[in-house]
Amino acid sequence: MKRRDFIKNSALASSLFLVPGFLKAMDAQLSVPEGIKRLVIIQLAGGNDGLNTVVPYRNDIYYRERPMIAIKKRHIIKLNTELGFHTNLAPLKELFDKGELTIVNNVGYPNPNRSHFRSTDIWHTASAANEVLHEGWVGRYLDLYGENPYDAIEVGNALSLIMKGKFGNGTVAKDAAMLKKVAGDPYFDTLLSYQQDAHLSEHNMGYLYQTMIDAKQTANYIYEKTKVTKSAFDYGTSEFGKQMKTLAEFINSRLDTKVYFASLNGFDTHAGQSGKHESLLKTYAEGVGTLVKDLKANGTFKDTLILTFSEFGRRVSQNAAMGTDHGAANNVFVIGKNLKRPGLYNQAPDLTRLDKNGDLIYEIDFRRIYANIMDNWLDVPSTTLLNEAHAPLNIV
Repeated sequence: MKRRDFIKNSALASSLFLVPGFLKAMDAQLSVPEGIKRLVIIQLAGGNDGLNTVVPYRNDIYYRERPMIAIKKRHIIKLNTELGFHTNLAPLKELFDKGELTIVNNVGYPNPNRSHFRSTDIWHTASAANEVLHEGWVGRYLDLYGENPYDAIEVGNALSLIMKGKFGNGTVAKDAAMLKKVAGDPYFDTLLSYQQDAHLSEHNMGYLYQTMIDAKQTANYIYEKTKVTKSAFDYGTSEFGKQMKTLAEFINSRLDTKVYFASLNGFDTHAGQSGKHESLLKTYAEGVGTLVKDLKANGTFKDTLILTFSEFGRRVSQNAAMGTDHGAANNVFVIGKNLKRPGLYNQAPDLTRLDKNGDLIYEIDFRRIYANIMDNWLDVPSTTLLNEAHAPLNIV
């Protein structure tokens, strides 16, 4: 086989090549002990408008600065005398009332960056604004504490920076059947049959061969582990709903995975925000609400923590296009059983104190939330995954 033929067809293998070269997955024990803690991370990509998500419905400044896009008081799901949910977040209100949701307001970091790409990188790597890291914090977790290629799985089509480590990466899979189908393509068997090809060896292709072997074994493991676990819940027809259904089937199969990642795109609402944002919030709330019900029905919710963030919030004032521009601080949701601080963790945003751009000023560094999850949920010292010490919040 010529090297150019190998490269030509490598697009088919792109997702599988992201699987790190650990021990053979099928050699692992398929029975997983009960009680393994799992973290699900969900990104609302594009910069969710936190003020129209958790609404300061008693604040006159909010309505003055957003005369056309503010959520009307009659549509608010009240959380207390100051704050309320957008009307499409009813499934989250159920979790709030049961003490299974913590809302952290005013989350951000010093010297906020308003670029989608850069701010996402900061959240994914847990870096400072003036620090560029090439490994995600979950990737660093895998480098130090990972044992299997499937210790971290992104449900999607491409691997995000958060899942990439220095020595290995998480696994990306749209679903178990698709992963197995790609890994079972005859093309891979053809490539593997050329394992002793001297020409390929000259070009240092041995690593790719081993990666393919690991990928095939990982795909088989995930498929065999999850094929009998099919969700009976209706997640709707949205792509995000399908992601949540896949997550439920992975978790309920007791797959030995510590961290999952998924995202919902479309939150960059510069123009015509209202209808688009309402639809996105509905998709998110229904997907997560159904996921929680599914996990509860299968006894896995107690060992699952769900973190939702967005790379930044939106500006307080609406713009001329009936939307909002890139902002800074935002709210973060943590969903789980036996939370230490359920409900509203802190006060509503202070709309009388904005930065020079008209954005909310952060109160809580997002890395303090990470530190709490690392120390108290993943049971690894946050000092090994963060470049500087951050006092953990008291959420889990």
